[in-house]
Amino acid sequence: MTGLPQTDQPRLSSLPRLNSRTVPQRSPLHRRTVTETGIVHLGLGNFHRAHQAVYTAAALDHADGPWGILGVASRSTAVADALRAQDHRYSVVEISPDGARVAVPAVHTGALVAAHHPDAVVDAIAAPGTRIVSLTVTEHGYTFSPRTGHLDLDHDGVRADLRGNAPPRTTIGQVVRGLQRRLRDHATPVTVLSCDNLAGNGTQTARLVREFTEALPRAERDELVDWLDEGVAFPNTMVDRIVPATTDAYRTTVADHLRVRDEVPVAAEPFTMWVLQDRFAAGRPGWEHGGALFTDDVEPYELLKLRLLNGTHSLIAYLGALDGRATIPDAIGRPFVAEAAHRVLHGDYLPSLTVPDDIDLDAYVAQLFDRWANSALGHRTQQVGSDGSVKLRQRVPDPALGQLRGGRMPHHLALTVAAYLCCMAPPSGFEPGPHAAAMADPARGRLRETAERSTSVRDFVAAVIDGGLLGDGLAEHPAFTERVAELISVLARHGTSAAAGAAAEAADSEPLPVA
Repeated sequence: MTGLPQTDQPRLSSLPRLNSRTVPQRSPLHRRTVTETGIVHLGLGNFHRAHQAVYTAAALDHADGPWGILGVASRSTAVADALRAQDHRYSVVEISPDGARVAVPAVHTGALVAAHHPDAVVDAIAAPGTRIVSLTVTEHGYTFSPRTGHLDLDHDGVRADLRGNAPPRTTIGQVVRGLQRRLRDHATPVTVLSCDNLAGNGTQTARLVREFTEALPRAERDELVDWLDEGVAFPNTMVDRIVPATTDAYRTTVADHLRVRDEVPVAAEPFTMWVLQDRFAAGRPGWEHGGALFTDDVEPYELLKLRLLNGTHSLIAYLGALDGRATIPDAIGRPFVAEAAHRVLHGDYLPSLTVPDDIDLDAYVAQLFDRWANSALGHRTQQVGSDGSVKLRQRVPDPALGQLRGGRMPHHLALTVAAYLCCMAPPSGFEPGPHAAAMADPARGRLRETAERSTSVRDFVAAVIDGGLLGDGLAEHPAFTERVAELISVLARHGTSAAAGAAAEAADSEPLPVA
């Protein structure tokens, strides 16, 4: 980890543990007591704790309110156990090449683990004091079909939650069963707030909730379906902050700054952005005091981020991992990766966007490259590249189809897909390296089975695209399939730099899109 000290374990173990008594009261965002829970948050991971929780702490620093957060982890007990041992305190370490800043956003009132306390999760969603149910469960956590975008009714967890003979285990099941109990007990309005990187995340969450509801037995469905329109709001949001995995180096940084031991600090870049529809059924914290922007139309900001930041980030991660680079700064430091990032951003993604009036595009793009190059943060390629089967479905198809329909091949979107497939299901004889192998993806096994059954790289790519990994539209453009297959072959035979060069050379020879 560049720019951070290594852990001095004996020294750390001798320090008092971070809690309500040991945290320095001068620490930014720290409050002595937050007792009233108004938000139930599903997904007690690093991003929530470095983003929504920080905005909530800023709101409560400005004015008191019933906005304490009950955090709910999905399966892992590590963060929840540590937070309980630390009086729900933890630190956020903002890392930049200029140094570190440490804050303690003390806004959590409790921590649950859904796998161990599923009934308590439903109870919390149904509680009359709960005004917002927020989510950061990653794209994968919404149990929708990547091909159709609809709720995956064949998913074992969804089917079990629909039967209802055990506490719900899926996120959508937990939300619906909590809303169902809420309606029966008191019918107090509530907001369901997605903070995940989904296109139209509020709209999509609302649709998945309704699809689950429509699949319930008739009596249950009929009692709930109308109330979803009357008593539940689903605002769209855009969230943006790079938050890498926690390492011992960040624990050392906390110890150096606060003279306490924090088992679960969160690292983050200084940049943060949150754009929301101001459509809440039962009030909200004053998040604008933390810098949140409220607007009637989130989509332009959302697409700007999903494509320019997230889409380009994916290409950097896959090329970097295949090139043996452990971190995003190491990857973007390779000239051919930086060039590919510029080209996919400007040539393939940007034509698909309407840039909001208040965004200076040149400054925004320059800032993106500065963020990716933050060597002190050291965001790992394996983390950014994980769950690509869900992420790429949100990022690649629409801009690719726009280019293809305009008569232009999106070579760098094809390169993104090719690099992803090489990471997940490498061609015979090609070794993608440890960083690609470490990427977690629910489709990895299925992709490898498809590769083993295929007689050629082209047949493999066709089976993947025809099978709906990237939705349905790209299957109608066999030239895109051919281009992905060609780039996989170049990657496997000649390496990542050669593949990026082949994409750039072909892009330079393309005619301009048809107007």
